[in-house]
Amino acid sequence: MDTPNKTTNIATELDNPDKGRRNMLKVTGASIAALGVASFSSGMASAQSSITPVNEWDKTFIKNDKVEHKKVTFKNRYGITLSADLYQPKNLSGSLPAIVVGGPFGAVKEQSSGLYAQIMAERGFVTLAFDASYTGESGGEPRNVASPDINTEDVSAAVDCIGMQANVDRERIGVIGICGWGGMALNAVAVDKRVKAVVASTMYDIARVVSKGYNDSVTLEQRTQMLAQMSQQRWQDAEKGTPAYQAPYNMLKGGEPQFMLEYHDYYMTPRGYHPRAVNSGNAWSQTMPLSFANMPLLTYIAEISPRPVLFIHGEKAHSRYFSETAFAAAAEPKELMIIPGANHTDLYDQVDIIPFDKLTAFFKQHLA
Repeated sequence: MDTPNKTTNIATELDNPDKGRRNMLKVTGASIAALGVASFSSGMASAQSSITPVNEWDKTFIKNDKVEHKKVTFKNRYGITLSADLYQPKNLSGSLPAIVVGGPFGAVKEQSSGLYAQIMAERGFVTLAFDASYTGESGGEPRNVASPDINTEDVSAAVDCIGMQANVDRERIGVIGICGWGGMALNAVAVDKRVKAVVASTMYDIARVVSKGYNDSVTLEQRTQMLAQMSQQRWQDAEKGTPAYQAPYNMLKGGEPQFMLEYHDYYMTPRGYHPRAVNSGNAWSQTMPLSFANMPLLTYIAEISPRPVLFIHGEKAHSRYFSETAFAAAAEPKELMIIPGANHTDLYDQVDIIPFDKLTAFFKQHLA
């Protein structure tokens, strides 16, 4: 970064946001989960539950022959076994800087996080892309639930794992969080002082959107109705001994807003589909949002300082306001980089749009 507090906006002025972009996403309490196209009132759907490891290359991106890859497992502080992919540059040795990569929310390590991890490994870092607790190949029952606390811990547990690698310098560890894991990464780094630099790419604050809706548009009455519905769902889950699940995500019926079409284009096509991903036609449990509705993330984001934060977001992303407000709340040094013309999911996998040169320079500077 050239200055401690810098906003890189190549396309538009941040003080003149597109009100239409924001207003189009107002939703009611029945759909504020921001986790695909499911609503809390949907009927039961089966949870994806395959956690059987596979040995063949099963990623949504092409394997890079310049990078070594292996599967690893580790436990978080709550005893849940997490599964991860470790990437290392083939042409480097000695004590290397390292980066933990997580996200997007509802994705698996074979998707966006693995792509980021492999590319950053080619650029000289030991990297780790992991599946969150209760999802993908990681452990935890029941399947497809999430927690602001446990998922924040998952980030620090991944730091534990990568810091235990013989060729990693524990004093040179960074974190990249994508989409909802941008918020989780920032939450973790605020308390985990081992991490020296953090990037939030196309960030979501899951707790904010669950509790307040898109653009904080949900009323108290709508929020109360949503919580009452999930509270009643607990009786049904308790009686059956197993959770009910929302409708399968990203199965379009027609008439969806543009951002849902973008999710479908990533999660439900050969571009990014993976059978273990929650967002690829699977679903979260109906009561999953309860803890997010009651436990805000990013309360202590300013305490990341004096370690640097880099926010990266698409100019046309429906989620852009999450990065803008988090950037405002963060302390120096910080930077917000706006990518011209990019939408939310472009920063999942479009390697000609994701600013990997910027990411490389950022971590080389701050993990030096």
